[in-house]
Amino acid sequence: MFYVSFFLDESKNKTKMGSRRIMVTALVTGGSGFLGSNLCKRLINDGDRIICVDNNSTGKLENVKELLKKKNFKFLEHDIIKPLKVEEKIDKIYNFACPASPPAYQGKNAIFTTKTCVIGAINMLELAKDHGATILQASTSEVYGDPLVHPQSEDYRGNVNPVGIRSCYDEGKRCAESLFFDYHREEGIGIKVVRIFNTYGPNMAPDDGRVISNFICQALTQGDITVYGDGTQTRSFCYVDDMVEIIVRVMNGPRDFTGPVNVGNPMEFTINELAAKILDKILTSSKIVYRRLPSDDPVRRKPDTSLANKKFGWSPEMTLDDGLAVTIDYFKGVIFG
Repeated sequence: MFYVSFFLDESKNKTKMGSRRIMVTALVTGGSGFLGSNLCKRLINDGDRIICVDNNSTGKLENVKELLKKKNFKFLEHDIIKPLKVEEKIDKIYNFACPASPPAYQGKNAIFTTKTCVIGAINMLELAKDHGATILQASTSEVYGDPLVHPQSEDYRGNVNPVGIRSCYDEGKRCAESLFFDYHREEGIGIKVVRIFNTYGPNMAPDDGRVISNFICQALTQGDITVYGDGTQTRSFCYVDDMVEIIVRVMNGPRDFTGPVNVGNPMEFTINELAAKILDKILTSSKIVYRRLPSDDPVRRKPDTSLANKKFGWSPEMTLDDGLAVTIDYFKGVIFG
């Protein structure tokens, strides 16, 4: 059992008029990962006190190195498969801990992924119960599997292969959602569930394995652009700042709104279109090569985001062209220094 606590000087936590803002303590699991680290930065900027929890299996401290200097940020290296006790009162928990790209959760990491999704969810729900905290689950579009309905709305129950190579993640996240709603019904815990569609931006790892990071890094290093399948399969890509914005809005929204709610960019592109955009932006000798489509890889994916728009007035602002430009600059810094 691990314990963490810290105490801060709140003398700077005031508005310009001198009144004191109530500081919220938020625990973010998976906080040194791609999406978690961007969320931590946003919450710190909002004036919250953050406990960032990660085992760094796919995340890295580099992503939060600037935050480590701040008094209202603490990093705890911990695997949420193991129980966690926190002495300080926690108000909110964002549960983002889990490998999120196919290369990270398939193969030898499959059992670990399922344990993180299921046992980790139980441990974080118990922590929320102990503190009376509201807890948000970072679920995924993968709960829809290879969808037979297009676009996907929250009432669609999905088309998931329960024994395939992706099932550790797909079914793990589906089980986590059921746990969240059972804890809500039986224990009265305040929950929020967001289903995250493809997200990209700074702090992605070069070896992340997702399509945007793959294509950009291949093009920057003059490697071939590897397209799996014929490239006509589609995805919808949301820039990370837009994603963090709706996640924060959902967490801070009405207590009786639990979700699930789709969060993502509803603009749909083929993989061939994505490759062409990246090749147009990077001076490279790379060419596109085609490989066999992996098992259970979804053919079409596009979120119906009308619920997020209706409940929270949210729609993504960053275009794919502008977001790719920022992300390419980020990877240039990572690869070339």
